[in-house]
Amino acid sequence: MTTGAPPLPTIRRLLAATFLAGSVGTGAELLLMEHTEGVWQNAPLALLGLGCLTGAALAITTRRAVRQTFRVLMLLFASSGIAGAVLHYDGNVEFERELNPEASGFTLFREAMKGATPALAPGTMILLGAVGWAYYRTTVALLDSTADDAVAIASKNDTNRRGSGAAYDRKFSTQRKPIG
Repeated sequence: MTTGAPPLPTIRRLLAATFLAGSVGTGAELLLMEHTEGVWQNAPLALLGLGCLTGAALAITTRRAVRQTFRVLMLLFASSGIAGAVLHYDGNVEFERELNPEASGFTLFREAMKGATPALAPGTMILLGAVGWAYYRTTVALLDSTADDAVAIASKNDTNRRGSGAAYDRKFSTQRKPIG
């Protein structure tokens, strides 16, 4: 009995389940919080929906178009998380300056981070993008290892058909005589 790291298909399934559960949970929370005003607030909802659909498609098929779409979506997840953090922070800074126009420096930063809009909440999109990226990479690694196994099996079968190397080489490596 050997122990060690879990097999790649198991890791891939865990990453897919984590991504799906996180995306559905985050989407539900955003809807419950009515995070639906305007394009910037709807962008994460659209990405979460597309991510779930494409992630499910990637579980069913490993076509190149599906893999590439999912990969681009994960980059967009991370980008939306960064943009969301900046937008939340800027909104909180603006609100704090209305309450206290003289606030600046660390005091303003601290109050903006504690503000009504959670400045670090969009980091969830970055985290989901990272989990999705790992899911994508394990899919590619699994495809590569399957291809390597197929090449190794084909090579082994080819060697078995030819017999031992030396006899095969003597039989089939004769030089051709020129015609004429």
